[in-house]
Amino acid sequence: MKLMNAFKLLAATGAFFLIGCKAHDNNPGFEYAPNMYHSVAYEPLKQIMDKDAGKWVNSSGEDIGEYYSSNPNNPFSMNMRVPPANTVKRGEFLPYRIPKDSLEYASRVLKNPLTGDMDELTKEGGVLYGKFCLHCHGPKAMGDGPVGSPPADDPNGVPPFAGVANLQGAALKNITEGHIFHVITWGKGRMGSHASQLNQRERWEIAMYVKKLQNQ
Repeated sequence: MKLMNAFKLLAATGAFFLIGCKAHDNNPGFEYAPNMYHSVAYEPLKQIMDKDAGKWVNSSGEDIGEYYSSNPNNPFSMNMRVPPANTVKRGEFLPYRIPKDSLEYASRVLKNPLTGDMDELTKEGGVLYGKFCLHCHGPKAMGDGPVGSPPADDPNGVPPFAGVANLQGAALKNITEGHIFHVITWGKGRMGSHASQLNQRERWEIAMYVKKLQNQ
């Protein structure tokens, strides 16, 4: 009889825990080793070094507080570290948010953010212009590249693709670097967007080079 009662008690206890493991509504249920499923990542800009902070709400079973957020594996228990030498930082520019249909606005408000040796930046822009722009706009940005010029053996003088912009013409001679950057980013007319081929720095370098050609 005692053995039977013990089995009943054991079965009831097991059923209770099984029911408790089931999630429903706002109840997540019980989990075995919850920190394995819901690990807490280090926050780079947060630095709580008191190991007793939040100890009263600790759910990990460790002898430290829930709010302790330092990394003991780094010098001074810091979370954010100095990047390794020669690495390139990510996110030098904020994402470009001016929409495609706001060219006039972009022309007015955008200012070239690049600093440093302007001659070197313009030189880099010239290299990029030769790779991505010259075939349409031509070496002097007059719209006479191979794409926009009639083939030499064509008696009708019809270019492969008409409508390539002459950036030396009166209508475009005084456009701003912001205008050029916006058009490279979104495209205009028959020109498609080049944002997937050129990052923001490269687009600004090309804009600088185009202005140099226009001012010659």
